[in-house]
Amino acid sequence: MSIDDAFRVTFHTQQVGDVNVFYREVGARDAPVLLLLHGFPSASHMFRDLMPLLASQYRLIAPDLPGFGNTKAPPRGQFDYTFENLYKVIEGFTEALGLKKYALYIFDYGAPTGLRLAAANPEKVTAIISQNGNAYLEGFSDQWGPWQAYWREPSAANREACRASLSPQVIRDWQYGTGADPEKLSPDGCNLDILYMARPGAEEIQLDLILDYRSNVAAYPSFQEYLRKYQPPLLAVWGKHDPAFIPPGAHAFRKDVPAAEVHLLDAGHFALETHAPEVAEYIRDFLSRALKS
Repeated sequence: MSIDDAFRVTFHTQQVGDVNVFYREVGARDAPVLLLLHGFPSASHMFRDLMPLLASQYRLIAPDLPGFGNTKAPPRGQFDYTFENLYKVIEGFTEALGLKKYALYIFDYGAPTGLRLAAANPEKVTAIISQNGNAYLEGFSDQWGPWQAYWREPSAANREACRASLSPQVIRDWQYGTGADPEKLSPDGCNLDILYMARPGAEEIQLDLILDYRSNVAAYPSFQEYLRKYQPPLLAVWGKHDPAFIPPGAHAFRKDVPAAEVHLLDAGHFALETHAPEVAEYIRDFLSRALKS
């Protein structure tokens, strides 16, 4: 493999049970692995700017979760769209690829997925990078009302009230646009997410996951116990204008991992859309130290 080939992102699929997992990969196969787990309502394309920036030192692997992007999973009724099942698929994915050790990049939905993976496989996790990936009640903003109402009472009316979270306007203006410099924010990411959401059945899958998000909150104590017990090297690099997950969630990691490093960016939820070089530099510096210990 030439140097140029090692730095070129390639695209693959891996069968895991009934799920055909799509993933992006870049970097030398013998380099330390960084597993990138995307969030809602996105897919591995959110890492398109970050991956080449780290490819000279790491092997970066970014799968699409079931129900997202280009991963092909069975429809509702044949596959339960829960965070436990997302984790199980990603665990099977790492096993199918033969990944013995890996650092985790956890963002949004990737956080409860990745932290389940870490808690079940602590010996494999070399470090954790949380980019607006929450594990504490302190990290919730005051914008979760409709979702929390649905968690408390999973009625048809409350489910319907959450559908607004899936609209093009909310994806574009609230999730991507809040706190982001419009001159730095490419429309490509949010437009692709909007197209993914328009696919038949996509909204109902996402509404199932919105309801099951309550299982993540219930699992926070177990995630925190894992962090306290194993003290993984941890970097929290957050967009401080995120309308969903606020900076206290980044600082809260220090309650359980006192040595955690915390950096706040002048960015929104999708910090990589505007600050990929800055995030890459923090990761490069952090992993250069964390992977030596």
